[in-house]
Amino acid sequence: MSSIRSAALSFPALLYCAALAIAAQTPLPAPPPASAPPDDGQWTMPAKNFASTRYSELNEINAGNVATLKVSFTFSTGVNKGHEAAPLVVGDTMYVLTPYPNILFALDLSKPGAPMKWKYDPRPEAAAQGVACCDVVARGPAYADGRIFFNTLDGNTIALDAKDGHVLWQTKVGDIRIGETVTMAAFVAKGKVLVGNSGGEYGVRGWLTALDAATGKVAWKAFATGPDKDVLIGPDFKPFYDSDKGQDLGVKSWQPDGWQQGGGNMWGWISYDPDLNLVFHGTGNPGPWNSEMRPGDNKWTGGIFARDIDTGAAKWFYQFTPHDLFDWDAINENVLLDLQWKGVPRKVIVRPERNGYVYVIDRSSGEVLSATPYHPLTVTDGVDLKTGRLHFIESKLPQLDKVMYDVCPTAPGAKDWNPSAFSNKTGLLYIPHNNLCMDWQMTEVNYIAGTPYVGAEVRMKAGPGGHRGEMTAWNIVEQKPQWVIKEDLPLWSGALATAGDLVFYGTMNGWFKAVDARTGELLWQFKTGSGIISQPVTYRGPDGHQYVAVLSGIGGWAGALVSNDLDPRDATAAKGFVNAVRELKEVVGKGGMLYVFQLP
Repeated sequence: MSSIRSAALSFPALLYCAALAIAAQTPLPAPPPASAPPDDGQWTMPAKNFASTRYSELNEINAGNVATLKVSFTFSTGVNKGHEAAPLVVGDTMYVLTPYPNILFALDLSKPGAPMKWKYDPRPEAAAQGVACCDVVARGPAYADGRIFFNTLDGNTIALDAKDGHVLWQTKVGDIRIGETVTMAAFVAKGKVLVGNSGGEYGVRGWLTALDAATGKVAWKAFATGPDKDVLIGPDFKPFYDSDKGQDLGVKSWQPDGWQQGGGNMWGWISYDPDLNLVFHGTGNPGPWNSEMRPGDNKWTGGIFARDIDTGAAKWFYQFTPHDLFDWDAINENVLLDLQWKGVPRKVIVRPERNGYVYVIDRSSGEVLSATPYHPLTVTDGVDLKTGRLHFIESKLPQLDKVMYDVCPTAPGAKDWNPSAFSNKTGLLYIPHNNLCMDWQMTEVNYIAGTPYVGAEVRMKAGPGGHRGEMTAWNIVEQKPQWVIKEDLPLWSGALATAGDLVFYGTMNGWFKAVDARTGELLWQFKTGSGIISQPVTYRGPDGHQYVAVLSGIGGWAGALVSNDLDPRDATAAKGFVNAVRELKEVVGKGGMLYVFQLP
């Protein structure tokens, strides 16, 4: 088994403290109170709060004692596919959602070993497995008002009574016959359950739907392509940049009828600002990957919408990657913060994007305040803050049947769906991400409903330095890394930050790690039975003590080689990811296990 290389490149702690003292005149960035209320010790949604900070105020487990963490209990899910979900904790119950077949377990935390209270098996259609893009993953349930909400791979959203698991309602939102699946975590706010679809690689048109949390009835539905009426663009739509202004750009920026198979799927993360009454969500890559087949900006893919949560009406939009060339979905997390920007108070979104830039965006207007690289770049050289446009290097533009070598970042981006965490104590954003590049060749493709609609052949590989993953502590105000940990394999887990000055994350070969939030020093690690691609959480148990929980189970796009039993000799398998992790079967096995840790 190959060992992982983990060396923290950090400022010494004393220099870090001195720098903080110098900067003390400027307040640290902080999440808006309405989006991130005081911590009650529970974990009721994957992102922890509406601001998507994934930060806990619990500090019983801290940098001084984390080295003594031990296993409190484990629980087998019985499913050997990619476990990307975050466990939830509500009162004395933990809720765990598996990948397909999307079984939801309720565990009793008030009893030794946390025995099962109940489980619900939705029995999704088996055919859904055949049209899932990269694995049959699920990214978690959500809790609100006595109900647990979750999505199934075959396109159903389900509400259960949180006490006994009986079904309150079930709404069909997707159609697997056209290649449409649902993998995202349900998002619940202001009496609505928001859910979007996957399927861009099948030519599925993207949408975000709001369901009434009490009844499951559709409240509104907003598409990511097509005429303004479908996108819910009306008189209140006021984008900041001229390139996003105009009538029916979701049609006019495509070749004739191309928008109907245009992708822009919403399978990632949503944040909510109650003060502005806005939800913020990304849109995925345009389809197909062959960009010569879809001239134009391909609105409204590859960007971020701000929408009125009551009506779905779009308020502004910003396109991170107009006319996306390399599958850079814009579905990543939107961390809501308030900060002083050049001496002026700003309400912002901080977002590490797949295209390799960390963006700071005014969440009231959609203005980009900064866009700074956090990953090696070979095909773009900056973002014009006057126009908002990402600039591609002319000589690096892909051409049909020509191999483009050493494209950085790769198709899953500098960072894929796996979410970062923000610490209220340090003011830093902790970004788990890839260090991958690729060779890219566009090919001809025709649209047939329910079949792959890609049009590119990809071979991924390690980026500069030879390592394939990094954990970066990002200084938002100074727009630069504070420290970086190099990991041998791509990082595909989410991050967790705590008031104990800790950051937790997992690796694809199964190590669950705690590092010092200020320096990146490795303080503790535990080897789980499979690879970790899920979202760690922490909570206060019924006994009043702090616990940390994570699911272990290799899979997802990055781990499809193992979970889908692919041939490591096929460099193009899993849309090229296999080429970057050929040895993965030799270092990690399948699994599906919950691990919960506590102090002695």
